[in-house]
Amino acid sequence: MTDEQVARIYKIFLKYADTSSPQEALDDLQLMGQPPEMIDRIRIRHEDETVRIRNLEEPPSVWMDGRITWYTGPDMTKDRNWPAIRTAMDRKGFGDANIESVDASSTKVVALLDHPKQESYRTRGLVVGYVQSGKTTNFTAVMAKAADRGYKLFIVLSGIHNTLRRQTQMRLAADLVHANPGKWYEVTNDRHDFVPPGNPKAFFAAKDQHLLMVVKKNATVLRKLRNWLASAGEYLDRCPTLIIDDEADQSTVATTKINPLLFDVLNNFPKVGYIGYTATPFANLLIDPADDNDFYPRDFIVNLPQPTGYHGTEVLFGRELLPGEDASTLDGGYDMIRSVPDSEIDELKPRNKKEAVDFHPGTAHSLRRAVEWFWLATAARRVRGGGNPHSTMLIHTTTDTTVHERFKDPLLDLRSRMLTGLDTGDGTLLDRLRTTWRGETARVPAADFDEVPVAFDALLVHLQDVVRETKVIVDNYRSTDRLDYESGPVTAIAVGGNTLSRGLTLEGLVSSLFVRAVSAYDTLLQMGRWFGYRNHYGDLPRIWMTDELREWFSHLATVEAEMRQDINRYMNPGVNPLNFAVRLRTHPKMSITTKAKMTSAVKASAAYGGLLVESRFYDVSPTAREWLARNARAGRELVAAAARNGVAAPSHAESALFTGVPHEDVLDFLESYSFHERSADGDSRRISEYIRRRVRDGALGRWSVGVIGNSLESADTKRCDLGSGVDVRMVRRARLHYDADTAFDGVADIKTLSSRRDEALDLTTDRPSTLDRKELVALRRRQRPSQGLVLLYPIEPQSEPARLKNRVALAAPTDDVVMGVALVFPEALGRDSEVEYMSADLSQVAVEEEDDSVLDQQDDE
Repeated sequence: MTDEQVARIYKIFLKYADTSSPQEALDDLQLMGQPPEMIDRIRIRHEDETVRIRNLEEPPSVWMDGRITWYTGPDMTKDRNWPAIRTAMDRKGFGDANIESVDASSTKVVALLDHPKQESYRTRGLVVGYVQSGKTTNFTAVMAKAADRGYKLFIVLSGIHNTLRRQTQMRLAADLVHANPGKWYEVTNDRHDFVPPGNPKAFFAAKDQHLLMVVKKNATVLRKLRNWLASAGEYLDRCPTLIIDDEADQSTVATTKINPLLFDVLNNFPKVGYIGYTATPFANLLIDPADDNDFYPRDFIVNLPQPTGYHGTEVLFGRELLPGEDASTLDGGYDMIRSVPDSEIDELKPRNKKEAVDFHPGTAHSLRRAVEWFWLATAARRVRGGGNPHSTMLIHTTTDTTVHERFKDPLLDLRSRMLTGLDTGDGTLLDRLRTTWRGETARVPAADFDEVPVAFDALLVHLQDVVRETKVIVDNYRSTDRLDYESGPVTAIAVGGNTLSRGLTLEGLVSSLFVRAVSAYDTLLQMGRWFGYRNHYGDLPRIWMTDELREWFSHLATVEAEMRQDINRYMNPGVNPLNFAVRLRTHPKMSITTKAKMTSAVKASAAYGGLLVESRFYDVSPTAREWLARNARAGRELVAAAARNGVAAPSHAESALFTGVPHEDVLDFLESYSFHERSADGDSRRISEYIRRRVRDGALGRWSVGVIGNSLESADTKRCDLGSGVDVRMVRRARLHYDADTAFDGVADIKTLSSRRDEALDLTTDRPSTLDRKELVALRRRQRPSQGLVLLYPIEPQSEPARLKNRVALAAPTDDVVMGVALVFPEALGRDSEVEYMSADLSQVAVEEEDDSVLDQQDDE
């Protein structure tokens, strides 16, 4: 039996498997007279191929133990739907890398569904993407491949607003229906949501036609759909169905009206797969897995990779370093955020609903700057040519629709005055615009994004046309005006609320004014319509927001990265969606999601095994002198205790090391030392409780304590005497500085404190500087598997910057030392100890809740 013979029979097997099931296809081969050894070869080959697909590293995923995978990828010789999608992606300029990524990830998702020919099944999965990253493209590819293998009915739950539903309907119609004439039927269309057809049985009787429905998560619509499906009776028994829940964290979770109705819809089908798609899965991952009447992804979770060319949270806002990352490879965020002073907030948004009745927005300085930048950047894009033909600005200050309307006149007045100034050649205006352009392009150089700089005189040629063509669109659930990107190039300033903050793509978004006070992680991230692809204008986006919102988005960049790292970390045997839990960092003023969605997540857990925790933020305001002094005393007291109770070890110049230090000395230090509240992992109480639990489990009873000094000698380097014979040169850590317009709040961010060489201080290695995090963790596991390391950094109070960009002097108000600290934890040998902590109490924080009132509206399509 040759390999060529096996390959020929395997092709026949795949043909049979598409129309029946893998086991039935093997039975058919046996009936054809194929010998048992051939049947075994075919079975093994198919199992190997499905396991290969399931175990692909990209995209990372977790799945239920024992889940049988069946799909081995598309067949370009006979499939119709996926080849059409691939051709369309190529035509749209996705690029080979992104097309291959969509192909691989959609193949994996389909493989984790059930075979459409099984007697009955109910699959629940979750696909995690990025905001504005192409989730629709991914689930369109999944639908195409599922249709090519026998799924018949496709229901897409597309948010809660008509605008997103219409946009999704049009995209799916173009990519699936129009690409395969006669093979699809649109039960819904771009004008109307679901309207019950007269005879449902006729729809399901057609054997070779796929059915497409794109419906809102609206109570009225879902009731009509539920009742219509119920009337189809036994015809649904032979109708493999795939439900795609776009924005799956919105309304699906913990809503008393929508959630039960969605289950009623599912209950009509004996054969149905449900896949939730979201970029903010916080609520979905906090559902009680034991509750069978909810949408916890019990069968699989897939973590989509970040596409090539995508600009996400960390590109704009930067984030903290995560375990296993090298500081030199982490961007700190580009200088694209502009500050809206607190003094202007009252001109841009009402403080409460009562004030909104009589509120009229003013032309605040930040609003004028944002609008002028929109016109300048749009004109520059016309000089460059190529890329997205549309150009949009977003103004999002409140959900109040009356206030949205009142922005129109001030914006039209700005446009009128700009046109007058350009028509008359107003010298003052042109000088201001020229200065703005030169300043902004210097702060974010075009070369950083492989773009060609645009001279002011070149864009000035297009500026008048840009301003004249600009439309002011008020887009909310009450307005009749809508952003329409289908009828030709659009240049528009969009003012709105929730309809512009969920799923809807704002094409060519280049300028944003965002001051809305929302404190739930998922709601805030979804409002970041500025995330996405910026071909030919990656250097031009700007966002005007408050300093507090900027800090929140930076925190969310870290939360998002850590969440994805956790999902990837669970890629190992024995872990499935029912026994894993990602860690979601808390924030003093933000909740992970709305309270209604956190009923099963009152407590979270933190485990520090294998992690590095360090003090990144420092209070250097004039009132911080005592705080700095307490931390300096805590460091000296730890050195004294380590010298008294530990063993002094040989160390390199400008460093000191003590080993075998009792954990009680480390706990005493944590009792005295105060991390700044912005150091998310640096909660002394939580760390201490973690250490106590590990000690009870037989680990962390002894520690190494090291002091890291400055190995570079210079004439002006100061020394620090910590007592007990430890006298080292102080290290320098300048603080980050991004925006000249932002008032410094007294909290210094040094970004990174320690190095890999430092973390190896108590380990034996001949290459401490070249070890990566994974190697460091493995080395500690071998040499000090149950011992932690505390590193003290005496930081020079002034710490003038050297050659680093975006740095200014630390300028701490002390004559002594700024005491930095890093804690290195060994991996837990068994189950890591967990420390419970409560989510932030937001009862006193005045924020707007997500407006779900639209869910109860009578549908008007």
